[in-house]
Amino acid sequence: MVPHIVILGSLNIDFVVQVAELPAPGETTLGSNFQMIPGGKGANQACAVGRTGGKAAQGMMIGRVGSDLFAERLKASLAGAGLDVSAVQTVRSQPTGVALIWVDQRGQNSIVVAPGANHDWVPADLNGVRSMFQGARYALFQLESPVAVVKEGLLMARQMGARTILDPAPAQSLPADIMSSVDVLTPNETEACILLGRKPARIDLAECRQVAGALRALGARSVVLKLGDRGAVYFDGDTEIHQAAYPVQAVDTTAAGDVFNGALAVALAEGKSRSYAMKFASAAAAISVTRPGAQSSVPLRNEVEEFLRSRES
Repeated sequence: MVPHIVILGSLNIDFVVQVAELPAPGETTLGSNFQMIPGGKGANQACAVGRTGGKAAQGMMIGRVGSDLFAERLKASLAGAGLDVSAVQTVRSQPTGVALIWVDQRGQNSIVVAPGANHDWVPADLNGVRSMFQGARYALFQLESPVAVVKEGLLMARQMGARTILDPAPAQSLPADIMSSVDVLTPNETEACILLGRKPARIDLAECRQVAGALRALGARSVVLKLGDRGAVYFDGDTEIHQAAYPVQAVDTTAAGDVFNGALAVALAEGKSRSYAMKFASAAAAISVTRPGAQSSVPLRNEVEEFLRSRES
């Protein structure tokens, strides 16, 4: 079966520790509730596609893991969410990627990633998965894979007829020509500022149009600015949609942006309006922050739909 959505990106095992306060440099602090949870920005977005899409939007994951005890756990997590993992390759030269995550009592986090196998490939390696993009409606990308691989993947997906969504995270500057293959760019405030060569800063709602316009001038066809508890704003030059955040009690914000992107791709791939897609993605992300962990926080489709009905009745 041809996947509706292809996700190219990272697979990590997350080592998560709860702390009262995030430690300062040089500080040792006691934590609790240690967990090992499947994660990685690419795999998180894939999991969100699987759980919020179901049979309506099948997904395929493209990525790399090491030859170690974490690899099968990661693939099993995605397969359990309904993803095709036949394009997740095993390498022996690097371990599976890991992320070390501290989460404070307000749900905020600090994350350090050791990419391992996620960085053990080059653009030419994508020739073996080119056919995976054939017939796909959307392709999702992030920046926990080598930028050169992401650039080639974006171009390949567009050539094969898929619309592309790039989450420019972790925040970094990008080659000038990479944006020409991006249909939807989804930065948060820090990522947007760094892409524009600015010092990271809060973006006021009144500034969103200007910032999005500057990002579109880099080549992206449309922009979704993710503003955390202030919601998200969509721009494509003609249309502007401000989606307010749904008020919830946050427990862990680790994968909220990834859940947003996966759910957004699902709604768009199903042909839903951009306005509904923004609501659907925001609802999925809102549910996710009320739960601990990355993939363990991703809601099912019926949970997202019920959440929306409860908020709009």
